[in-house]
Amino acid sequence: MHSSAVFLIEFGAIILGLGLLGRIAGRLKFSPIPLYLLAGLAFGEGGLLPLGASEEFVAIGAEIGVILLLLMLGLEYTATDLVGNLRTQYPAGLVDAALNALPGAVMALLLGWGPVAAVVLAGVTWISSSGVIAKVLGDLGRLGNRETPVVLSILVLEDLAMAVYLPIVTALLAGVGLAAGSVTLAVALGVAGLVLFLAVRYGRLISRFVSSDDPEKLLLVVLGLTLLVAGLAQQLQVSAAVGAFLVGIALSGEVAEGAHNLLSPLRDLFAAVFFVFFGLHTDPASIPPVLLPALALAVVTAATKIATGYWAARRAGVSPKGRWRAGGTLVARGEFSIVIAGLAVTAGIEPSLGPLATAYVLILVVLGPLTARYTEPLATRLSGLHGRRRRSGTDLASAPGEELPDPVREGVTGR
Repeated sequence: MHSSAVFLIEFGAIILGLGLLGRIAGRLKFSPIPLYLLAGLAFGEGGLLPLGASEEFVAIGAEIGVILLLLMLGLEYTATDLVGNLRTQYPAGLVDAALNALPGAVMALLLGWGPVAAVVLAGVTWISSSGVIAKVLGDLGRLGNRETPVVLSILVLEDLAMAVYLPIVTALLAGVGLAAGSVTLAVALGVAGLVLFLAVRYGRLISRFVSSDDPEKLLLVVLGLTLLVAGLAQQLQVSAAVGAFLVGIALSGEVAEGAHNLLSPLRDLFAAVFFVFFGLHTDPASIPPVLLPALALAVVTAATKIATGYWAARRAGVSPKGRWRAGGTLVARGEFSIVIAGLAVTAGIEPSLGPLATAYVLILVVLGPLTARYTEPLATRLSGLHGRRRRSGTDLASAPGEELPDPVREGVTGR
């Protein structure tokens, strides 16, 4: 009875605190994500007041939060949109992998961690946080922007790439043979391909099956189906986020709209819990020793992500402002990076890899909402200043073939 009371007190305090932080962020017209993370950092391992009784429930809530974020993201687009975006944006996925995985691999080799750690850290720096970015897009009201499909295409390509990458990393960390690793990889690819095929081919039938005029029944069926598919996908070494996203893609029409309205409050609640959970498992004492390399890596890969989004959006014909918004939105790292680093820590590959990855993700998960909001205005302002300077220079030194006004000409010849 006592432990139950402590759980209720702790979890109630968490939810109340999140509500107050969200209200503060709303008044400041700022994303609440950094505040949620800092709250988790304050009450996690080594924080001001570590939580105990509610930690397990918060962990489960965090998983549900990521799943709901990706489900809601999938509900915004149809299977036809997904396939079309993948066909047109796959070069952006290749550029994304090259620009953002390479810095992590180079850093690991410079630190003397070896090739396996280099593959792991490459994944940490490569993959953007779908959960954070989905939340930021919603907070900033950009889901309908023209650059958003470009951002989503890159995120989907990254999530699908994880179906290939994670089995490879798992095999490397475990030191298994080529045959066993190939089987794991084949199963993962087969499952991801099957779910995508069902979503594209039988999306209308799935929507009919799920459809209901009763909001309660619709909520239960959609939520249950999403958690079931996400769990099966994770059990088969495929990302649960990918499974949830594809369920959202498979639903369309009135079903998608109704599910979106019903699940929005749940998404907001569990997404906030996810960000708190991330902070809870970050020991502040482990950050200072690796802060400098983590900060250097964060600066480099923030720039490469902005370059990736800008290039991909320009390739899609998006305006310059939209290109900068796309690049700034992609900066945040989060759930996948922590999962990848956790695999290496569990395998005992490199003791410093975990703290460095934690510091790196914490920097970019706080910086990400800021770059999403301010990259475009800052770039516009700098380009405006540059344009004014160029025009000013043209005024002082006239263009070739242009005759100076009489008073100026007279002053020059008079000297």
